[in-house]
Amino acid sequence: MLSLLKNYFCTSVIAVILTSLISICGVSQAAADEITWTSRTSAADNEWRGITYGNGLFVAVSITGTNNRVMTSPDGITWTSRTSAADNEWRGITYDNGLFVAVSNTGTNNRVMTSPDGITWTSRISATNNQWLSVAYRNGLFVAVSNTGISDRVMTSPDGINWTSRSSASDNDWYSVVYGNGLWVAVSSTGTGNRVMTSPDGITWTSRTSAADNEWRSVTYGNGLFVSVSSNGTGNRVMTSPDGITWTSRTSAADKDWRTVTYGNGLFVAVSFDGTGNRVMTSPDGITWTSRTSAADNDWRSVTYGDGLFVAVSVTGTGNRVMTSGEVGLAARITAAANAEAARVAAAAEAVRVTAAAESARLAAAAEAARKAEEQRELLNILSLIPELGSISKNIGDLAVNNMSKCVKGKLVKRVKLGAKCPKGYVKRK
Repeated sequence: MLSLLKNYFCTSVIAVILTSLISICGVSQAAADEITWTSRTSAADNEWRGITYGNGLFVAVSITGTNNRVMTSPDGITWTSRTSAADNEWRGITYDNGLFVAVSNTGTNNRVMTSPDGITWTSRISATNNQWLSVAYRNGLFVAVSNTGISDRVMTSPDGINWTSRSSASDNDWYSVVYGNGLWVAVSSTGTGNRVMTSPDGITWTSRTSAADNEWRSVTYGNGLFVSVSSNGTGNRVMTSPDGITWTSRTSAADKDWRTVTYGNGLFVAVSFDGTGNRVMTSPDGITWTSRTSAADNDWRSVTYGDGLFVAVSVTGTGNRVMTSGEVGLAARITAAANAEAARVAAAAEAVRVTAAAESARLAAAAEAARKAEEQRELLNILSLIPELGSISKNIGDLAVNNMSKCVKGKLVKRVKLGAKCPKGYVKRK
């Protein structure tokens, strides 16, 4: 039994080590691959402004095109045109809670569209006809921000369908919103000392001081850190915050027009509007940044991460408005390997359990057999004493007779103690 437990323990430990090694090796390989970018052909040469990943699908939205302002891809490489709910200028998109939600800066009472699969889209009525630029989801709430409107530059929705206006902390040009560490954080390209605002619930917002009054275009959260990038500034086009409240300037890899930033697989990645051979920068910690060569010097506007792959989209270029970096399907393979190892460990544990149960049953049967054998031995010992008991009984009977006198009356016989008188009418005999 002890050896079985030792085998199970060793199997479990080995499984944990192997799973960890798979994860570590996968991340290391991906981190190396994410330096190299490859051009991909978009479904159409539209001006692609937003991209997200969800439910096994990359989905991008555009501000131009006719009945083709959405495109989808299962792998970030092969893209298919989809018909948007309306030919609006779609600027931001997210996926969560089983729904793709996109927001627009044009349209009349239809500046939101939703889709359960990224393919079929339905118009939704926004809270106001503001220029909605970004949308995110967390804790049961979609939150969108705008760069127009009066005291209503935020709107929220529990389902992506019904939207409610909320007051922003100030009427700045809010370009991006994200959730992390229990807090909603939005960044702006305008304002004085108040280009960040935060909210614990997406409804009530508070102004925060940015690290500099730059034109902050995008914000993301990863590895315990908020990271925002700017399209202007000198040596300070990145700022970071652990809590969304206190911000610190960081030096970007180059003073480029950084338009978006994302986090995935242990890496922050930002893409730029301009530059020559350096329109991507990466950072493992959000603080130290390194220039990377984009697949083409396009006007890159949005980047996302999914299934082991970074995917960026552009508003310029001919047949190359998508670029990718990483290993396609890496996350799925890591998960599959981990699941296979978990299944093997579970099977080994079940085998140990079955063996242990059989051993326990065998020991119980042996104990029962031993108990019955012991009972049989005790019974035999008792039976072996019966002849001796018979002899003792006879001797006791003889002794009793020898110590009695016989009294007779005709055929009647009674015995009395030696020396005692016989009953009336009886005569003592020897």
